[in-house]
Amino acid sequence: MSFDGFVTHCVANELNNTLTGCKIDKIHQPERDEIVLQIRTQNGIKKLLLSASASHPRIHLTDISKENPISPPMLCMLMRKHLQGNKIIGISQYDFDRIIRIDTEGRNDLGDICVKSIIIEIMGRHSNIILVDENNKIMDCAKHVDFTVSAVRQVLPGLFYNFPPMQNKYSPENFHILDVLNALDKSPEDTPLDKFLLNSFVGMSPLIAREIVYGYAGNTKVIRSEVNTASFLTYVEQFLKNISDGNYHPSLIINHADGKPIAFSCVELKQYENCGRIENHFSISHIIDLFYEKKAQKENMNQRMSVLLKLINNNIDRCTKKITLHKENLEKSKNRDVYKIFGDLITANIYRMNIGDRELIAENYFSENLETVKIPLKEDISPSQNAQRYYKLYSKAKITEKYAVDEITKAENEKYYLESVLESLEIAENPTELAEIRNELADEGYVPQISSKLKKYQKKTTPYRFISSNGFEILVGRNNKQNDELTIKMAYSTDIWLHTKFIPGSHTIIRTQGGCEVPDKTIIEAAQLAAYYSKAKNSSKVPVDYTTVKNVKKPNGAKPGMVIYDHYNTIYVEPTLIEPKPDNQ
Repeated sequence: MSFDGFVTHCVANELNNTLTGCKIDKIHQPERDEIVLQIRTQNGIKKLLLSASASHPRIHLTDISKENPISPPMLCMLMRKHLQGNKIIGISQYDFDRIIRIDTEGRNDLGDICVKSIIIEIMGRHSNIILVDENNKIMDCAKHVDFTVSAVRQVLPGLFYNFPPMQNKYSPENFHILDVLNALDKSPEDTPLDKFLLNSFVGMSPLIAREIVYGYAGNTKVIRSEVNTASFLTYVEQFLKNISDGNYHPSLIINHADGKPIAFSCVELKQYENCGRIENHFSISHIIDLFYEKKAQKENMNQRMSVLLKLINNNIDRCTKKITLHKENLEKSKNRDVYKIFGDLITANIYRMNIGDRELIAENYFSENLETVKIPLKEDISPSQNAQRYYKLYSKAKITEKYAVDEITKAENEKYYLESVLESLEIAENPTELAEIRNELADEGYVPQISSKLKKYQKKTTPYRFISSNGFEILVGRNNKQNDELTIKMAYSTDIWLHTKFIPGSHTIIRTQGGCEVPDKTIIEAAQLAAYYSKAKNSSKVPVDYTTVKNVKKPNGAKPGMVIYDHYNTIYVEPTLIEPKPDNQ
């Protein structure tokens, strides 16, 4: 847990120094549990991000721009009404805990000056963003907490805001060293020092507790009996005083192995000096922004994707079951000729049959050896009716076979299409691409349509654009709708079209600049891209077909991204991404 009370103290101090006296210019709510305040300062517009996400709650200045919903949520509209244009008069932390209060001053509808505040609680899945009035009454919040969620503390519009219950711990800003020393001396000798600190001070995280122990002893795993308690607590007192006095050293730890961020804090994390690279910066907001940029973006995409993924996988399962069922029926209908033979043999031997016969033993003159066959009969119907019954079974099996073949083809085509949509989801990089995929599924009847008014304001993406080593432009579709547009509308008849053979993936186009001869190296690079943006991305050798665009046709009624082609060649390549990827938005 990097975002602890100490980081919160550092953030509150930075925000108070940077934003106090500035005006709130705009308010946005890109996510259900996320608010972005655009604040006008002497140094330009600053963006303050408040997130009550269950996995990545935080508050900090940010440079990252997010796409906002077309219709602002209720909390956003309420904040715009009461806070937009207000001046920030103070930003403070509550009791060294992960709670920050932003007080603003503005005029109400009557023209009187009043104070409205935003309180953000950074507490894991219990995190919240709360708007309160001058009387500390809750106007609204990101997450409503009623009796069914918490019997101890409710957070609902109309109730007075109360801080979470006090913890029975020492405040890092106000404690008596003798009290702490007495508590440490009374603890068992094998008590780990980091756990003692964690259980003793408000806002203390395991990360900071280990850092204090490491700074004192050069090791994070130290027990009470191994140190002089008075000397250790003197070191702790000085460490906490530095934080209280604002002597911060914001740092970010980057893993040597994969280059990913491991942890961050408002102090220099020396405990990671042997396994990570320490990056320091004067701004704690910059450090937090770097740490959460990729993580929060990935989590947000996963949340948006989860509903579509479930829908697509359910439909793929349905298609698989349908294919299995019809293949079973197809297998059963293979022996339908036996029914016709039985009907013919009964008709040929009807003169020696009577009602009530259980079976007919007759020579099968349709076989080469004139084998004798035993034909089961129904006792309660006449011989001619028995013959008609076998003819009907034959006709039914014949119809079943035709129907099963048609249904298997439809189900396999639908499954292939859904797998291509699944592949589009996996390569989607932003909410705009997800919206395009959802619109495609809506057009195909898998999800409800959104209103044409909302669709009109949705942004559109362009195909991925690459430049080959020979200087040729290569375009790759992001989803099925874009694949159609790329191949049918954007590409010229002389351009080269590539696609993985019998594998769902993106359409890839090599611009031939009016029919210029394309070097083999460019074709290989384009094929590698086609394989990379396909279901076979993790395979070693992937077959990729390529031909000129004039040989590619889209059948009437075909699903998005589905085409037919002829006069093609096939190349086997390793899936590879060309870097850099220019001009992609």
